[in-house]
Amino acid sequence: MNDYFRIGVIANTHALKGELRVLPTTDDPGRFDGMSGITVIRGDVSKSTTYEIERVWHNKGMVILKLLGIDDIDAAARLKGGEIIVSREDALTLEEGEYYWSDLLGLRVVTDEGEELGHIADILDTGANHVYSVSREGDKPILIPAIKQCILDVDIDGGVMTVHLLKGLR
Repeated sequence: MNDYFRIGVIANTHALKGELRVLPTTDDPGRFDGMSGITVIRGDVSKSTTYEIERVWHNKGMVILKLLGIDDIDAAARLKGGEIIVSREDALTLEEGEYYWSDLLGLRVVTDEGEELGHIADILDTGANHVYSVSREGDKPILIPAIKQCILDVDIDGGVMTVHLLKGLR
């Protein structure tokens, strides 16, 4: 399990006074509104820097941040490409039956009949629902929609997801 989750990527600067345009990668971009600070990484989590937030607002699907001490476009430009992360303890609380993608990736997938299908290699966001791409050795991936009819059980601690394959999924 990951100890940190990415909630945004610094896409660019905004105006001339050090503001940042952040592409939110969280289901709830409004979560930035209640934050007092952010942690930015560039590559390795051990090389993170924490900044205090002066102001937050939203513009055309982006989160605009003004950070304390980042007061001009040059200082802001140095943060471009950085990832904004939160610790697992500071992550949003999930409802029953919801999971962090990072916890699902790599899970072993078996059918309700005991057939080993492979591992979750990717999660696709189709708009209607998520789709798990299950990689199989020597075969093309199986795409399984994340719907109640297909996903019977998720055991994060046991590392396994049990599924029912609807006709046509194979």
